[in-house]
Amino acid sequence: MAILLADVGGTNARLAIARNGSIDAQTVTRFRGDDYATFDDVVRQFLQEQDQPRISAVCVAVAGPVSGGRAKLTNRNWDFDENRLARLTDADQVRLINDLTALGYATPALRGEGLALLRSAPADRARNGQGLVVNLGTGFNVCAVRSLPGGAIAALEAEEGHTHLPANIHKRLLDAVGPDAMAGFISTEEAFAGRGLSRLHAALTGTPPVRSEQIDAASDAGDPAANATYDLFTDLVGLLCRELALRFMPLDGLFLAGSVARSIADRMDRFEASFLSEPFMRHIPENTPIFLIRDDMAALQGCLVALS
Repeated sequence: MAILLADVGGTNARLAIARNGSIDAQTVTRFRGDDYATFDDVVRQFLQEQDQPRISAVCVAVAGPVSGGRAKLTNRNWDFDENRLARLTDADQVRLINDLTALGYATPALRGEGLALLRSAPADRARNGQGLVVNLGTGFNVCAVRSLPGGAIAALEAEEGHTHLPANIHKRLLDAVGPDAMAGFISTEEAFAGRGLSRLHAALTGTPPVRSEQIDAASDAGDPAANATYDLFTDLVGLLCRELALRFMPLDGLFLAGSVARSIADRMDRFEASFLSEPFMRHIPENTPIFLIRDDMAALQGCLVALS
């Protein structure tokens, strides 16, 4: 019997087959969302490429809210339904979870090259068995993780991206870009996803928006404007993570994930300055280590854990 796993974002969908408790790396396949009208079409294509294996269970991590066995992508017009996927795959068990929930399930097993330590914390600090995944990519969201007795974990769903910006971050942005540009930063996701970085660069430079990948490339090439954008953006991420650290108290680790998070990983001096900038309750961020998830298979691994 085979287990079908999928990690579906606004840009790409990654599918794989797991057998005997582990993912078959040779089956991992990436599909561009722009090439398919529905996720069901992706599943049909993938199963055909894998010679129609007998599927016993399915877990799909979706970049969007999940409720009542149904989900929709936040940044693409795809919908998901557990009953429909069961009919499509003939699986006995189907589960839809948020993609950040999948990363949360994966955190205990992350190690080696799949996880980078960006900021250490005192080894003798008080631990509380709590972690937090913070994703900055095509979208933005978080997942709180709690270790349970017996080695199990709980990964909690959230829609943090659709909250309003904290007042201190709103003021910092307002001072930087002016009131006319603030309409584009209407939520945490609009400010901290890839399009938020793009919008920030456009507002700071007075130029048309370009993709965040282009800003990253320009920064690597030494472009002063791109570096100024990244400096401010990193400051803002540090301020946001300080707020999240107090809200969730992830003393076992705050795990950054996503392409935008990777692009600021070499600016941790700026991040830390903002992360520790407020004296009130400073001991919480001081005792919170910061990691970067580098394992592209992490969400698929989390899907496998979610079925166990």
